[in-house]
Amino acid sequence: MNVSKLSEPWRSHYAHPVAWDQQFAPLSLPAMFASATRDHGSAPLVEFYGRTYNYAALYAEARAFAAGLQARGIGKGDRVGLYLPNVPTYVPAYFGAMMAGATVVNFSPLYTVNELEAQVADSGTRLLVTVDLAKLLPTALTVLRGSALETLVVARFASLLPRWKGLAFRLLSRKDLTAVPLAADVVTWDQLLAPGEPAPLEIDPLHDLALLQYTGGTTGTPKGAMLTHQNLTANARQIDAVDPHAGDRDVILGALPLFHVFANSAVLNRTVQGGGCIAMVPRFDIGQVLATIARTRPTSFPGVPTMFQALLDDPRLKATDLSSLRVCIAGGAPLPPPLKQRWQAMTGVRLVEGYGLTETSGVVSTNPYEGDDRAGSIGQPLPATRLRLLDREDPTRDAPKGEPGELAVTGPQIMQGYWQRPEAAATAFAEIDGELWLRTGDVAVLEEDGYVRIVDRLKDMIAVGGFKVFPSQVEAVLLQHPAVKEALVIGMPDNYLGEMPRAFVTLLDGEQADGAELKVWLNDRVGKHERVDAVVVRDSMPKTMIGKLDRRALKEEVLTGAG
Repeated sequence: MNVSKLSEPWRSHYAHPVAWDQQFAPLSLPAMFASATRDHGSAPLVEFYGRTYNYAALYAEARAFAAGLQARGIGKGDRVGLYLPNVPTYVPAYFGAMMAGATVVNFSPLYTVNELEAQVADSGTRLLVTVDLAKLLPTALTVLRGSALETLVVARFASLLPRWKGLAFRLLSRKDLTAVPLAADVVTWDQLLAPGEPAPLEIDPLHDLALLQYTGGTTGTPKGAMLTHQNLTANARQIDAVDPHAGDRDVILGALPLFHVFANSAVLNRTVQGGGCIAMVPRFDIGQVLATIARTRPTSFPGVPTMFQALLDDPRLKATDLSSLRVCIAGGAPLPPPLKQRWQAMTGVRLVEGYGLTETSGVVSTNPYEGDDRAGSIGQPLPATRLRLLDREDPTRDAPKGEPGELAVTGPQIMQGYWQRPEAAATAFAEIDGELWLRTGDVAVLEEDGYVRIVDRLKDMIAVGGFKVFPSQVEAVLLQHPAVKEALVIGMPDNYLGEMPRAFVTLLDGEQADGAELKVWLNDRVGKHERVDAVVVRDSMPKTMIGKLDRRALKEEVLTGAG
């Protein structure tokens, strides 16, 4: 196997098999939005605190935003950043930037000044869209003054709400923190919108970049995954293709943050592709989520496992009517089987696990919404997606038959590389028999009927006296204890064995157990080399911006003495 250096010539080497183009013909995101608007113009695309926005209105706003960008000299090859929570403005800003020919860059609304400034600089973002909320606007203004960013566009949050809620928000908001200091480089959203149509341009769906989506990847250094229009529209269509209810009433609960690739594909793009509606909440707040469910009666709810756990922990869930939900989809992190069982037992709603990466535009595989749903499995690959297992010690060859191996993926949703990091992309791809395969870094096994089970992350494996320990296997045993809510296992330095596993847990509400008791219980149920030196009971675990358990942050806390 030859791992090629990723560069411009690599693009011409990357050829989609004919079957992909037949099943998912090249399609740009603006063309997908235009088609949905023609078919569903008067239908709601977004519901927000009781106010609805239909396809035609948001499409027209996107066109006006595109015209406004072009009037400022922003077009093909430029980057437009979105520093937004889940608000209706996200939709026209996202599609409008692409209508102007620009590439969108997503920024988490939880970013600090330093984080935002670093990614604005790395991406070369020229214009940034945000909203006048106290946690966002001051950060955006600071970055504007201290970076090469040229323009800040500020949407008014109150104007997005139903009229009476907007009035209340204006009365209660801290004006000293949300006042917009208008200047040549700071304009409101309405001021940026331009009358008339944007200048027409041609988009090459297979090669033109639609989105730079930053990821820690396998090294922890944020890198911009380069996703084309075809990558994103193909993934939206792949997701739609496995939905047995496609074409029926479709209201998806938009609690996942749209800046994250999971929501970008499984909530936004997939909904526009199918002509559905997003019941949008600005961030995951249990009260808002339950109120939105009661008001909009959604048909599906994608989320990370910690969202479903938080809802189970809230007594208000039992009083909420969930009968409209056909399915809930867990992604972003492994779904513990006990959590899946508790959710389904309490709510009666099926909770299926899927799998994907930023580098795969969002989704690679999922358990079926109906039929054989296997706990602990990431399900079957999406249409036109192929998988193989590489040898863990020698990725130049396939794993021995029947043994775990590093999961590699190819399909129309696979990224084009990392922004300005050809060396990182070169190690992310493996060329086998003339085809490029994305190396996921996840160790997996293949089961009957095409189901896949993730065993662990290559980088998370713990070397114990020459033996390899998969943390997730030890965590899975811990999660079977009736008192354990969350579990993470990390390797701790050991002078004799090199590393020793150590477990960290949180407990379910009302349950009691101490670390010594849990250590004895666990070590009786795992192999000798998997036995932990301690179980530490914590009040909480570090989590990422979308709420999944953060093993890297935990290890840093522990090794620096902060945890």
